Amino acid sequence: MQPSHEKPRKRELDPERNHHCESRRGGTVDLGLPRRLVELTLDDRTVSAPEGSTILDACTALGIEVPTLCWGDTLRPRNACRMCMVEVEGSRTLVPACSRRITDGMVVRTDSERTRHSRKLVLELLGSSADLSTTPEVAGWMAEYGADPGRFGPPAPGEDRDERPPGEHEAPDGSVAATVHQPAKVDNDLYVRDYGKCILCYKCVDACGEQWQNSFAIAVAGRGFDARISTEFAAPLPESACVYCGNCIEVCPTGALSFKTEFDMRAEGTWDESRQQRTTTVCTYCGVGCNVTLHTQDNEIVRVTSPHDSSVGHGNLCIKGRFGWQHVQNREPRP
Repeated sequence: MQPSHEKPRKRELDPERNHHCESRRGGTVDLGLPRRLVELTLDDRTVSAPEGSTILDACTALGIEVPTLCWGDTLRPRNACRMCMVEVEGSRTLVPACSRRITDGMVVRTDSERTRHSRKLVLELLGSSADLSTTPEVAGWMAEYGADPGRFGPPAPGEDRDERPPGEHEAPDGSVAATVHQPAKVDNDLYVRDYGKCILCYKCVDACGEQWQNSFAIAVAGRGFDARISTEFAAPLPESACVYCGNCIEVCPTGALSFKTEFDMRAEGTWDESRQQRTTTVCTYCGVGCNVTLHTQDNEIVRVTSPHDSSVGHGNLCIKGRFGWQHVQNREPRP
């Protein structure tokens, strides 16, 4: 991650939270400024939550599960996936829980027939167009809401969507379900872009752009269903502005962006998260002190992430912290 004073640090995402106190271990804990409590009705329960909170914040604090894919704890809400839609009394349409702030007297229903039908339809549309096989929790949501992506027909054959001329759109004939399936882009040794799994949540674009890295190596190209994440002029990643920080991988909710090691192991059938261990430590490449979490399987590092609640990097790393760990497991004998 390139240092910059203009990056929206986690504290800046919520400017009211800038109050600190001493912890038992002598460090500081961010308590935020005292805020007025707002009273609302949430699923027939009268509750209070700090002013400025979103409906999703209030639900999370109360242990009410609201599914979401595009929301990220280190990014500003995009309202893209529509999974977290809830019913607010007096509102003509459902509202996104991740961005709608609570107000006095608000009445919210998170599990009504209307919200469940909405989530079922969203899951069916996403599941029929994109490969969600590596999206955590989605299988459980499919079962819970009775979603059946197969009712739109068999998936259309894959193609390289970057090969389409700009603006071209071919209307489907209805015999197959339109999909975003396409060959995975393997053009470097560090990470793979498998856009057949992309749901266009924009989190990678935000992490690469003005919210964190400021590289702007990727953006949304095309319009409507033909919209896709792409580099400038669809150039291979090594020829783009990418600096390989991997912060896009950190926030990708579906596995469309993954480490090359993970991609290869999944292809071989050896990727097994139940056998993996996580060890959080401090990156030693420089004096910044970013936290890194090493994911190991069979005593080999297979992936590196970073804790989002770290006050140093907020889940972001540079190319060295994210990918520069091969030397740790170099077992060649010293000369």
